[in-house]
Amino acid sequence: AFLTSGIVAQYSDIIGEPYRDRAGNIYNPLSIQPIIVLSADRSTLSAIHRRALERGVTTSLYVDEMFSTGHDAANRAVFAEFAPDDAKVVGIALRAEKKLVDKITKGARMHP
Repeated sequence: AFLTSGIVAQYSDIIGEPYRDRAGNIYNPLSIQPIIVLSADRSTLSAIHRRALERGVTTSLYVDEMFSTGHDAANRAVFAEFAPDDAKVVGIALRAEKKLVDKITKGARMHP
């Protein structure tokens, strides 16, 4: 879920209108599109990362070392220490046409 915040930042039109119940309580707006969660091992995540870069698809990326930080600035600092060939990718989020996403995420499975 954390990585989808990067998608929302890139595509603000993905968020719909606030929800309102019969009593008039207002709730946060939600994504207008479904969010599919896939799972994959580290090598498949690295391949997905590589394929996204090759196809020019901007992603939200989380590397293993970010788990040891405590805030955004520290996340950015540790993230900057890695390049695509040595990043230990543990999470990735992307948005593109379904056909392209299917090609990029080949090898990943639906999260149980």
